[in-house]
Amino acid sequence: MSALGQETLDHAHDDHGHHHKQTFITKYIFSTDHKMIAKQYLITGLLMGIVGILMSVLFRMQLAWPGESFALFEFFLGKWAPDGVMSPEIYLALVTIHGTIMVFFVLTAGLSGTFSNLLIPLQIGARDMASGFLNMISYWLFFLSSVIMLSSLFVEAGPASAGWTIYPPLSALPQAIGGSGMGMTLWLVSMAIFIASSLMGSLNYIVTTINLRTKGMSMTRLPLTIWAFFVTAIIGVVSFPVLLAAALLLIMDRSFGTSFFLSDIFLQGEVLSHQGGSPVLFEHLFWFLGHPEVYIVILPAMGLVSEILATNARKPIFGYRAMIASILAIAFLSTIVWGHHMFVSGMNPFLGSVFTFTTLLIAIPSAVKAFNWITTLWKGNLQLNPAMLFSIGFVSTFITGGLTGIILGDSTLDINVHDTYFVIAHFHLVMGISALYGLLAGVYHWFPKMFGRMMNKNLGYVHFWITAIGAYGVFFPMHFIGLAGLPRRYYTNTAFPYFDDLADTNVLITVFALITAAIQLVFLYNFFHSIFFGKKATQNPWKSNSLEWTTPVEHIHGNWPGAIPAVYRWPYDYSKTNENGEYVIAGQDFVPQDVPLQAGEEEMNH
Repeated sequence: MSALGQETLDHAHDDHGHHHKQTFITKYIFSTDHKMIAKQYLITGLLMGIVGILMSVLFRMQLAWPGESFALFEFFLGKWAPDGVMSPEIYLALVTIHGTIMVFFVLTAGLSGTFSNLLIPLQIGARDMASGFLNMISYWLFFLSSVIMLSSLFVEAGPASAGWTIYPPLSALPQAIGGSGMGMTLWLVSMAIFIASSLMGSLNYIVTTINLRTKGMSMTRLPLTIWAFFVTAIIGVVSFPVLLAAALLLIMDRSFGTSFFLSDIFLQGEVLSHQGGSPVLFEHLFWFLGHPEVYIVILPAMGLVSEILATNARKPIFGYRAMIASILAIAFLSTIVWGHHMFVSGMNPFLGSVFTFTTLLIAIPSAVKAFNWITTLWKGNLQLNPAMLFSIGFVSTFITGGLTGIILGDSTLDINVHDTYFVIAHFHLVMGISALYGLLAGVYHWFPKMFGRMMNKNLGYVHFWITAIGAYGVFFPMHFIGLAGLPRRYYTNTAFPYFDDLADTNVLITVFALITAAIQLVFLYNFFHSIFFGKKATQNPWKSNSLEWTTPVEHIHGNWPGAIPAVYRWPYDYSKTNENGEYVIAGQDFVPQDVPLQAGEEEMNH
């Protein structure tokens, strides 16, 4: 089917590649070209990231210096910070929207949306996505949901304030607190539209990967990036509808008088009429998406890192088939571990032990990947460019963040640290910072493919080292204040003398957070300046093997000017020698996928 589907696309390309002139609107706004849609996702994701990071700066300042007056608060928060002192209501709202934006709008859409769109057609040898129109609709629904989420910041009673997990009854009773009103409704509408966008994108990625591979591109010759995007899309299709169901049931409870998640509730002495629902049901529905979601976030980053490490170590990726197997194992196990978020919800201890078992099991494929990355680096000819540094940083934060997951995944050990800063430290390292490093590595590496120019390498080094030190400076001390029992989501701890000794640590964390946030401005400058004024890129700046580097630097409709190249080998033939100990292609330590096997050459794909 793949070759046949491709042929049809080729004919279509020949027919309409020449006669209609693209206007600004059809080229840059309502584009159906996967390369342009990837840029739209990336720039929208970066803009949302700025909002998310700004929010974290505001609430970190409140945690370090509670009750202090800051002109910055008054400027950004207006009536929510009378005389520059942050109110407790807006603190909860900032934490909620920060979490929502970073998890869904930056890491899910920014990573999958950008790189699945950019790389799937280019790396499998396709003219475009299976459906360009569906792809465009997917981006514009994402854009619409972003606008609705940001607009919820401006409603009179305040944005959603129930935490990014929006547990009922706080989220289910519009009269509970200010943020449970219109802000919460907009949050739910935004998420429903976001899920529709995500599903459209995922179905497109799956169909494209299965049907539109070029001649010779078998599944075991796919780069690990494509395997990661493909499996991520499958997890999304399986789990996102469950969150949509939860959101719709919550809308019913809020606006139409049902009681799916509510029962026996007293509000300011008044007995509410809700009977028979259960807030724990919502937790099950939410975390059935919520846990696969963290793998939807991390798997694309893993794929990008695998590709970048192999390219810049000038070595084949170690354990290619084991890497594919571990991606598949992670995908399967991710759907049967959600209960570890609910160990303190009154769960049957036996069920807790089952979830503990499956959670610890998922450490195995994760460890396989970590060891394989380290072994790929071992004795490699390392090219330490910014993309490579962020990829190595990813391996570091994934391991350090993953180790604390073993504690949290154990139902007995979790009880002591549940809902403390220990949990915050764990998931920010393993999912937040790691996925962000994957995103940044991908941007530095594929920037020349996206924009035809190079980013400034020295600014990239400054960006990496200060971000790496700052990220550990923020999240390493958090483990200790978490072990000391400091609860998350409290806007001040001054009422608890027990926590007075932790005040200085909170100041230290905030100082690191401010430095790390500030250095992202260097990246933003580098990114937007290089789009217009960066050094012009060559066709294959990193001397890489995969198919996207066989396309011309300037973007053309249909990716390749002539026939699509056929594939004869896997994408990791770096530093490959023949029986005489010489490089397969004289004077060149890499063999692109479209180069036929030489006489007597052995095909690799272990």
